[in-house]
Amino acid sequence: MNFREMKLNTNRAVTLLMMILLVFSVFEKVAGNNDSVRFSEKVNLALRRTAHLLLVENGDSTSRITPVQQQDANTFVVQIDKLFDYDKLPDLLQKSLKIHGIDRGYDVSVLGCESSMITLGYNYKDLNQKEGIPCSGRKLEAGFYTLKVRFYPETNTASATGNWWILPVGSLLAGLGFIVWKRSKKEEIADDNNPKNDVNDKINFGNSSLDMTNLILVSEQKIYNLTYREAKLLNLFTNNKNKVLERDFILKSVWEDEGIVVGRSVDVFVSRLRKMLAEDLHIKISAVHGVGYRLEVS
Repeated sequence: MNFREMKLNTNRAVTLLMMILLVFSVFEKVAGNNDSVRFSEKVNLALRRTAHLLLVENGDSTSRITPVQQQDANTFVVQIDKLFDYDKLPDLLQKSLKIHGIDRGYDVSVLGCESSMITLGYNYKDLNQKEGIPCSGRKLEAGFYTLKVRFYPETNTASATGNWWILPVGSLLAGLGFIVWKRSKKEEIADDNNPKNDVNDKINFGNSSLDMTNLILVSEQKIYNLTYREAKLLNLFTNNKNKVLERDFILKSVWEDEGIVVGRSVDVFVSRLRKMLAEDLHIKISAVHGVGYRLEVS
Protein backbone atom coordinates (compact mmCIF):
# COMPACT_ATOMS: atom_id res chain seq x y z
CA MET A 1 0.00 0.00 0.00
CA ASN A 2 1.51 3.37 -1.04
CA PHE A 3 1.40 6.53 1.01
CA ARG A 4 -1.51 8.01 -0.92
CA GLU A 5 -3.67 4.94 -0.32
CA MET A 6 -2.66 4.84 3.34
CA LYS A 7 -3.53 8.51 3.76
CA LEU A 8 -6.88 7.95 2.02
CA ASN A 9 -7.73 5.01 4.29
CA THR A 10 -6.68 7.00 7.35
CA ASN A 11 -8.88 9.92 6.27
CA ARG A 12 -11.79 7.52 5.86
CA ALA A 13 -11.19 6.15 9.34
CA VAL A 14 -11.06 9.66 10.79
CA THR A 15 -14.28 10.55 8.95
CA LEU A 16 -15.97 7.44 10.34
CA LEU A 17 -14.85 8.27 13.86
CA MET A 18 -16.10 11.84 13.47
CA MET A 19 -19.47 10.48 12.38
CA ILE A 20 -19.54 8.21 15.43
CA LEU A 21 -18.65 11.19 17.60
CA LEU A 22 -21.49 13.18 16.05
CA VAL A 23 -23.96 10.33 16.60
CA PHE A 24 -22.92 10.05 20.25
CA SER A 25 -23.35 13.81 20.66
CA VAL A 26 -26.86 13.65 19.21
CA PHE A 27 -27.76 10.72 21.45
CA GLU A 28 -26.41 12.58 24.46
CA LYS A 29 -28.42 15.67 23.58
CA VAL A 30 -31.58 13.60 23.16
CA ALA A 31 -30.87 11.83 26.45
CA GLY A 32 -30.34 15.20 28.14
CA ASN A 33 -33.67 16.47 26.80
CA ASN A 34 -35.38 13.30 28.01
CA ASP A 35 -33.84 13.77 31.48
CA SER A 36 -35.15 17.34 31.56
CA VAL A 37 -38.65 16.18 30.63
CA ARG A 38 -38.59 13.44 33.27
CA PHE A 39 -37.40 15.92 35.90
CA SER A 40 -40.29 18.29 35.07
CA GLU A 41 -42.79 15.44 35.34
CA LYS A 42 -41.40 14.35 38.71
CA VAL A 43 -41.52 17.90 40.11
CA ASN A 44 -45.06 18.32 38.82
CA LEU A 45 -46.20 15.19 40.64
CA ALA A 46 -44.29 16.09 43.80
CA LEU A 47 -45.81 19.59 44.01
CA ARG A 48 -49.32 18.32 43.31
CA ARG A 49 -48.89 15.76 46.09
CA THR A 50 -47.65 18.48 48.44
CA ALA A 51 -50.55 20.82 47.61
CA HIS A 52 -53.03 17.98 48.09
CA LEU A 53 -51.66 16.98 51.51
CA LEU A 54 -51.54 20.61 52.69
CA LEU A 55 -55.24 20.92 51.95
CA VAL A 56 -55.99 17.54 53.56
CA GLU A 57 -54.13 18.62 56.71
CA ASN A 58 -56.38 21.66 56.77
CA GLY A 59 -59.53 19.50 56.48
CA ASP A 60 -60.10 20.04 52.76
CA SER A 61 -60.08 16.93 50.55
CA THR A 62 -62.32 18.13 47.72
CA SER A 63 -60.99 21.46 46.46
CA ARG A 64 -59.45 21.49 43.01
CA ILE A 65 -55.68 21.74 42.73
CA THR A 66 -54.59 24.03 39.92
CA PRO A 67 -52.02 22.81 37.37
CA VAL A 68 -48.34 23.20 38.20
CA GLN A 69 -46.69 25.87 36.05
CA GLN A 70 -43.02 25.67 34.96
CA GLN A 71 -41.50 29.15 34.64
CA ASP A 72 -38.09 27.98 33.47
CA ALA A 73 -35.92 24.83 33.54
CA ASN A 74 -35.64 24.89 37.33
CA THR A 75 -38.56 26.97 38.62
CA PHE A 76 -42.06 25.60 39.32
CA VAL A 77 -45.17 27.20 40.86
CA VAL A 78 -48.54 25.92 41.99
CA GLN A 79 -51.44 28.02 43.25
CA ILE A 80 -53.19 26.97 46.45
CA ASP A 81 -56.64 28.61 46.68
CA LYS A 82 -57.33 27.63 50.30
CA LEU A 83 -55.59 28.57 53.54
CA PHE A 84 -52.93 26.03 54.58
CA ASP A 85 -50.62 25.44 57.52
CA TYR A 86 -47.16 26.77 56.60
CA ASP A 87 -45.49 24.70 59.35
CA LYS A 88 -46.60 21.52 57.55
CA LEU A 89 -45.09 22.58 54.22
CA PRO A 90 -41.34 21.78 54.71
CA ASP A 91 -41.83 18.20 55.83
CA LEU A 92 -44.56 17.39 53.28
CA LEU A 93 -42.58 18.90 50.37
CA GLN A 94 -39.37 17.11 51.35
CA LYS A 95 -41.15 13.75 51.57
CA SER A 96 -42.89 14.32 48.22
CA LEU A 97 -39.58 15.14 46.51
CA LYS A 98 -37.95 12.08 48.07
CA ILE A 99 -40.78 9.82 46.88
CA HIS A 100 -40.21 10.97 43.30
CA GLY A 101 -36.43 10.65 43.52
CA ILE A 102 -35.59 14.38 43.40
CA ASP A 103 -32.43 15.17 45.33
CA ARG A 104 -31.47 18.63 44.07
CA GLY A 105 -31.17 21.58 46.40
CA TYR A 106 -33.98 24.14 46.29
CA ASP A 107 -35.46 27.40 47.62
CA VAL A 108 -39.11 27.69 48.63
CA SER A 109 -41.17 30.89 48.46
CA VAL A 110 -44.79 31.46 49.43
CA LEU A 111 -46.16 34.37 47.39
CA GLY A 112 -49.29 36.39 47.96
CA CYS A 113 -51.30 36.10 44.78
CA GLU A 114 -52.58 39.68 44.88
CA SER A 115 -49.17 41.32 45.36
CA SER A 116 -46.86 38.53 44.13
CA MET A 117 -44.62 39.42 47.08
CA ILE A 118 -42.77 36.76 49.07
CA THR A 119 -44.74 36.21 52.25
CA LEU A 120 -42.79 33.27 53.69
CA GLY A 121 -39.90 31.12 52.53
CA TYR A 122 -36.90 28.98 53.34
CA ASN A 123 -33.95 27.03 51.87
CA TYR A 124 -33.74 23.22 51.88
CA LYS A 125 -30.66 23.40 54.16
CA ASP A 126 -32.85 24.97 56.85
CA LEU A 127 -34.42 21.53 57.38
CA ASN A 128 -31.27 20.40 59.21
CA GLN A 129 -30.64 23.58 61.19
CA LYS A 130 -31.25 23.75 64.94
CA GLU A 131 -33.01 27.09 64.51
CA GLY A 132 -35.63 25.36 62.38
CA ILE A 133 -37.49 26.72 59.38
CA PRO A 134 -37.58 30.53 59.05
CA CYS A 135 -40.99 32.06 59.72
CA SER A 136 -42.30 28.82 61.25
CA GLY A 137 -45.18 29.35 63.68
CA ARG A 138 -46.46 32.35 61.78
CA LYS A 139 -50.03 32.19 60.58
CA LEU A 140 -51.13 32.98 57.06
CA GLU A 141 -54.03 35.33 56.48
CA ALA A 142 -57.08 33.95 54.72
CA GLY A 143 -56.70 34.00 50.95
CA PHE A 144 -54.96 32.13 48.19
CA TYR A 145 -51.22 31.78 47.73
CA THR A 146 -48.66 30.61 45.20
CA LEU A 147 -46.09 28.04 46.22
CA LYS A 148 -42.84 28.59 44.28
CA VAL A 149 -39.94 26.11 44.27
CA ARG A 150 -36.70 26.98 42.51
CA PHE A 151 -34.27 24.05 42.16
CA TYR A 152 -30.52 24.43 41.88
CA PRO A 153 -29.16 23.58 38.40
CA GLU A 154 -27.99 20.00 38.04
CA THR A 155 -24.27 19.52 38.69
CA ASN A 156 -21.91 18.40 35.89
CA THR A 157 -21.10 15.11 37.60
CA ALA A 158 -23.71 13.15 35.72
CA SER A 159 -22.78 14.83 32.46
CA ALA A 160 -19.13 13.99 32.94
CA THR A 161 -20.05 10.38 33.62
CA GLY A 162 -22.13 10.29 30.45
CA ASN A 163 -19.25 11.73 28.43
CA TRP A 164 -16.83 8.92 29.25
CA TRP A 165 -16.49 8.13 25.54
CA ILE A 166 -15.09 11.56 24.59
CA LEU A 167 -11.60 10.90 26.00
CA PRO A 168 -10.90 7.57 24.25
CA VAL A 169 -12.47 8.67 20.96
CA GLY A 170 -10.62 11.99 21.07
CA SER A 171 -7.36 10.20 21.86
CA LEU A 172 -7.90 7.85 18.92
CA LEU A 173 -8.55 10.77 16.57
CA ALA A 174 -5.44 12.54 17.81
CA GLY A 175 -3.41 9.36 17.33
CA LEU A 176 -4.60 8.94 13.75
CA GLY A 177 -3.85 12.57 13.03
CA PHE A 178 -0.32 12.13 14.42
CA ILE A 179 0.24 9.05 12.24
CA VAL A 180 -0.83 10.95 9.11
CA TRP A 181 1.45 13.86 10.06
CA LYS A 182 4.43 11.57 10.64
CA ARG A 183 3.84 9.77 7.35
CA SER A 184 3.61 13.04 5.46
CA LYS A 185 6.83 14.29 7.07
CA LYS A 186 8.65 11.11 6.05
CA GLU A 187 7.34 11.50 2.51
CA GLU A 188 8.53 15.12 2.42
CA ILE A 189 11.99 14.10 3.66
CA ALA A 190 12.20 11.34 1.05
CA ASP A 191 11.21 13.79 -1.66
CA ASP A 192 13.80 16.31 -0.47
CA ASN A 193 16.51 13.65 -0.63
CA ASN A 194 15.53 12.60 -4.12
CA PRO A 195 17.86 14.34 -6.58
CA LYS A 196 15.27 14.04 -9.33
CA ASN A 197 13.27 16.77 -7.67
CA ASP A 198 16.09 19.24 -8.21
CA VAL A 199 15.93 18.88 -11.99
CA ASN A 200 12.99 19.83 -14.17
CA ASP A 201 11.40 16.90 -15.96
CA LYS A 202 12.25 18.14 -19.46
CA ILE A 203 11.89 16.16 -22.67
CA ASN A 204 13.90 17.29 -25.71
CA PHE A 205 12.77 16.56 -29.26
CA GLY A 206 13.88 18.32 -32.42
CA ASN A 207 14.56 21.96 -31.59
CA SER A 208 11.86 21.88 -28.90
CA SER A 209 11.57 20.82 -25.27
CA LEU A 210 8.66 19.96 -23.00
CA ASP A 211 8.73 20.80 -19.29
CA MET A 212 6.05 18.57 -17.80
CA THR A 213 6.62 19.90 -14.29
CA ASN A 214 5.71 23.47 -15.21
CA LEU A 215 3.59 22.68 -18.32
CA ILE A 216 5.84 24.73 -20.60
CA LEU A 217 6.77 24.10 -24.24
CA VAL A 218 9.81 25.78 -25.75
CA SER A 219 9.93 25.57 -29.54
CA GLU A 220 12.46 27.52 -31.63
CA GLN A 221 13.11 29.75 -28.59
CA LYS A 222 9.42 30.59 -28.23
CA ILE A 223 7.75 29.76 -24.92
CA TYR A 224 4.19 28.41 -24.70
CA ASN A 225 2.20 27.80 -21.52
CA LEU A 226 0.31 24.57 -22.02
CA THR A 227 -2.88 23.32 -20.49
CA TYR A 228 -2.69 20.06 -18.59
CA ARG A 229 -4.30 18.13 -21.49
CA GLU A 230 -2.04 19.72 -24.09
CA ALA A 231 1.05 18.82 -22.07
CA LYS A 232 -0.22 15.30 -21.45
CA LEU A 233 -0.92 14.73 -25.15
CA LEU A 234 2.46 16.12 -26.23
CA ASN A 235 4.18 14.00 -23.60
CA LEU A 236 2.43 10.93 -25.03
CA PHE A 237 3.71 11.80 -28.52
CA THR A 238 7.29 12.44 -27.35
CA ASN A 239 7.38 9.12 -25.53
CA ASN A 240 6.32 7.41 -28.74
CA LYS A 241 8.28 9.36 -31.37
CA ASN A 242 7.83 8.17 -34.95
CA LYS A 243 5.16 5.68 -33.86
CA VAL A 244 1.55 5.59 -35.00
CA LEU A 245 -0.80 6.08 -32.05
CA GLU A 246 -4.36 4.93 -32.53
CA ARG A 247 -7.10 7.43 -31.77
CA ASP A 248 -8.67 5.19 -29.10
CA PHE A 249 -5.29 4.74 -27.41
CA ILE A 250 -4.79 8.51 -27.32
CA LEU A 251 -8.25 9.09 -25.85
CA LYS A 252 -7.71 6.47 -23.18
CA SER A 253 -4.24 7.72 -22.27
CA VAL A 254 -5.05 11.43 -22.11
CA TRP A 255 -8.77 11.69 -21.31
CA GLU A 256 -9.55 8.46 -19.44
CA ASP A 257 -10.09 10.30 -16.12
CA GLU A 258 -12.81 12.55 -17.55
CA GLY A 259 -15.43 9.87 -18.14
CA ILE A 260 -17.35 10.62 -21.34
CA VAL A 261 -15.20 12.31 -24.03
CA VAL A 262 -15.71 13.28 -27.67
CA GLY A 263 -13.41 11.90 -30.34
CA ARG A 264 -13.17 15.37 -31.82
CA SER A 265 -11.12 16.40 -28.75
CA VAL A 266 -8.03 14.66 -30.19
CA ASP A 267 -8.26 16.63 -33.44
CA VAL A 268 -8.70 19.95 -31.63
CA PHE A 269 -5.71 19.42 -29.34
CA VAL A 270 -3.49 18.11 -32.15
CA SER A 271 -4.32 21.26 -34.13
CA ARG A 272 -3.20 23.41 -31.20
CA LEU A 273 0.10 21.56 -30.85
CA ARG A 274 0.77 21.81 -34.59
CA LYS A 275 0.49 25.61 -34.44
CA MET A 276 2.93 25.79 -31.52
CA LEU A 277 5.44 23.49 -33.22
CA ALA A 278 5.04 24.95 -36.73
CA GLU A 279 8.41 26.74 -36.77
CA ASP A 280 10.37 23.63 -35.72
CA LEU A 281 11.11 22.05 -39.09
CA HIS A 282 12.41 18.89 -37.42
CA ILE A 283 8.98 18.07 -36.01
CA LYS A 284 5.70 17.17 -37.64
CA ILE A 285 2.49 15.66 -36.30
CA SER A 286 1.07 13.60 -39.17
CA ALA A 287 -2.42 12.17 -39.42
CA VAL A 288 -2.66 8.50 -40.38
CA HIS A 289 -6.00 8.18 -42.10
CA GLY A 290 -8.43 5.94 -40.29
CA VAL A 291 -5.93 5.11 -37.56
CA GLY A 292 -4.63 8.07 -35.55
CA TYR A 293 -1.55 10.33 -35.37
CA ARG A 294 2.25 10.09 -35.41
CA LEU A 295 4.88 12.53 -34.11
CA GLU A 296 7.67 12.54 -36.69
CA VAL A 297 11.04 13.75 -35.40
CA SER A 298 14.02 14.02 -37.76
